[in-house]
Amino acid sequence: AGAGAGAMRAAGCRAPAAALLLPWVLVGAQQCPPGAPGAVLRFSDTHADIRVPALHRVPGVLDPLYRLVRRCLDLVQPNPLPTELLRAALNDPASVRTSQVLHYELGYVAGAAGALLLAVALPTTGICLCYWRRRRRCRGGRLPPPRRSPTCHRHCLLAGLSVTSLLSLATVICAFLTNQRATEQMGPGLGAVPATLRTLRQHLGAIPQGVHMVVEQFQVAQQQILTDLAHMSRSVGVSIHSQLKATTYAVLAELRDRAEELRASLWHLQTAEHTVRGLAAARARMEPELRERRERTAALLDDPRCTSCASALGQARSLQPGADYGQVPSLERMLQALAGLPRSDLEGRIGQANSTFNAIPELAVERMAPLVQELRAEMAKAAVKVQDVAAGFPAADYTNPLSEALRVAEEQSQPFLQATARWEGYRWVVGTVLCSVVLLIGLCHATGVVLGTHGLRRRHDPADYECCAETGARLLVLGAALAFLASTLLSLLVSVTFLLGGNVQTLLCRSWASHELYKFLDTPGNLPPSLNLSRQLNLRGGYNFSTVYHECRGGAGLWEVLQLDTSYDLDQQLQVSKFAGTFQKRLDNFSTRLGDVRLLHPEVRRDLETFTHSGVDRVDYGRFQEEMRMPLVRSSLGDLAARLQGLQRVQRNGTVAARLAAEARALWRMHNHTVQEQEALVTKLGESIRFLVALAPQLQARVNGTLAAAAAVEAVLPAQAQQLLRQELACFARRELRHFSQYLHWLGQTLREDVASCQPLATALDNGRVILCDRIADPWNAAWFSLGCCTLCLVPGIVLALCLAKHFRPLRNRLM
Repeated sequence: AGAGAGAMRAAGCRAPAAALLLPWVLVGAQQCPPGAPGAVLRFSDTHADIRVPALHRVPGVLDPLYRLVRRCLDLVQPNPLPTELLRAALNDPASVRTSQVLHYELGYVAGAAGALLLAVALPTTGICLCYWRRRRRCRGGRLPPPRRSPTCHRHCLLAGLSVTSLLSLATVICAFLTNQRATEQMGPGLGAVPATLRTLRQHLGAIPQGVHMVVEQFQVAQQQILTDLAHMSRSVGVSIHSQLKATTYAVLAELRDRAEELRASLWHLQTAEHTVRGLAAARARMEPELRERRERTAALLDDPRCTSCASALGQARSLQPGADYGQVPSLERMLQALAGLPRSDLEGRIGQANSTFNAIPELAVERMAPLVQELRAEMAKAAVKVQDVAAGFPAADYTNPLSEALRVAEEQSQPFLQATARWEGYRWVVGTVLCSVVLLIGLCHATGVVLGTHGLRRRHDPADYECCAETGARLLVLGAALAFLASTLLSLLVSVTFLLGGNVQTLLCRSWASHELYKFLDTPGNLPPSLNLSRQLNLRGGYNFSTVYHECRGGAGLWEVLQLDTSYDLDQQLQVSKFAGTFQKRLDNFSTRLGDVRLLHPEVRRDLETFTHSGVDRVDYGRFQEEMRMPLVRSSLGDLAARLQGLQRVQRNGTVAARLAAEARALWRMHNHTVQEQEALVTKLGESIRFLVALAPQLQARVNGTLAAAAAVEAVLPAQAQQLLRQELACFARRELRHFSQYLHWLGQTLREDVASCQPLATALDNGRVILCDRIADPWNAAWFSLGCCTLCLVPGIVLALCLAKHFRPLRNRLM
């Protein structure tokens, strides 16, 4: 009974809950669940794009020498880039006049002429000196008058020769280093030309492959969507179930409570009816016995022999039956109305409704299986459409001509590069040999000075012959003779390398670094039609080579540079609706019934309605409570029995005392058996009456409310499930369309910026300038500059060596 009352109170709390939960579900169903953190797709950045590593000028100890050579060349050639002369040379070579070229190359012509003049003058002078010396010896020429201070003159010559020798040594060391550096850089530099051209061709040729690899990344989005599809139907069913379960479970709980109340009420009614009958029968059986006890006890207490018994006589005479349960309302009519209830298995019916509702996820999986198959087919079609984007990408139409031009340039550059490498080898050999000769000249001068000085110290008479001094003089003359020959070859080598390296620096490298070369290429008419870069690159109006170079260097793609969007609308091709339109349409058009749950079975309704119409709530339970408040016997048998036992102890008459003891025992026996048994029945009746009293006032409203709530939820459940289904499918479509959108946005950005990037073209141009100017031209020009300085140092060295040789010979042999 306590459990039944607790269930009844819980049901009373749930009764208004159903009315509140239903609108909460209707409002809460309007929101999509937040997306999972892992919903962001991660696409691989690996594709077929080939990067050209950027080269930079490497600082070194020879940088001051390189800067000095560049300043000297700026003085030799201060003129800017000869645009008019180059335009004429490229478009009509026959119209170029020699005077124009000589006027522009005036500094180089003067320098080369000076070198050639030195190359002719030095051997001529040497031949003349040899001829004059030979004639003096043959004719016995007179000795020149001795100087006043030959020792001071000799010391001055020694100092001058030492200085020139040191300068020659320093310049020849620089010549060795720069000659070797030029050769070391020439090989990799020449090899980098075809390698760079080949890399650029591979980059351009890899663009279609890169497009294909990027398009293949659709499998990331496809796999994610297929994974979502595999869990979609169950996820939708679980979501619908979770959003409807609060209201549905509340109604089912109320139905269980009403069923429990029906069962408990029926039990308590039956208990009350049986108890009332039992009490009425017990009263009828107790009344004769109670009358007999009253009469016998009253007669005994009224006996004159009974001492002090008059005080208990009134209590004995009041032994009358108390509560009369035959007067309470009969419950038999209600029990007849409730006979046979429940006519159905209420718990089973409610459990069946609960199981049907809990089966919504499995039902969703079953009903949505055809939709999942259709969506999988749509994903396969979308993959084919993405492949069509790769097939229609127009980059090859623009890159193929450029790739062909690079291939031709690579093939045509091979003979020139091979010849350059061969002549560079010759230049290195000649330069190394001449540097070695200069070192040999310096060695002869140094050895001659040491031997000559030592011989002079050993010679006491200037006219005497001294072997060491004579050997020193001969070494100085040998060094001078070698200097005459080496200076000629050095002058020729310097003039050739000066003209070539200087023009490369001032005509090409200087204009390349200042971007004057790009401006020349951009000016219309400067290049012949066969070399029109704008036409070969298919550049649109407003774009030139400088603009393309700067944009490519900034990381722009061929898509932007070539303005491919004017011929191929990539945004139009990558619209989400084109790939996912049918996918979304199938989700929008799908419909099925998932909320057909019979919460209130007709038999359950009939039993509950019979319960409310039975009149349980109209019984006058107050009459029962009034009778239960009355004692079963108006005077307590136990109190009277205890009083008789007390009177027995004060009696002097043994017979009276024995009779009092016998009456007390009879009263105790009647109290312990008859009265207490009836009191137990009264207690049992009280529990049932209290339950019925608590239930009766709200029975009608509670049952009617439960029936109304169950009917309302059962009626709205299919529509609500349908609405939630549409909402869940819309949320699913939105989530999957984000996957499409994310991939297509990434695809468009990658096609524009990464796959068809033109940054390698700009990097290749910058690398070409670094290789040609910083790594080849600088050491090349430094090499001829060092050799030229060395040649200039040899000229005074020749004069000083010949003059000093006379001081090491005996006076009679000084014919020079």
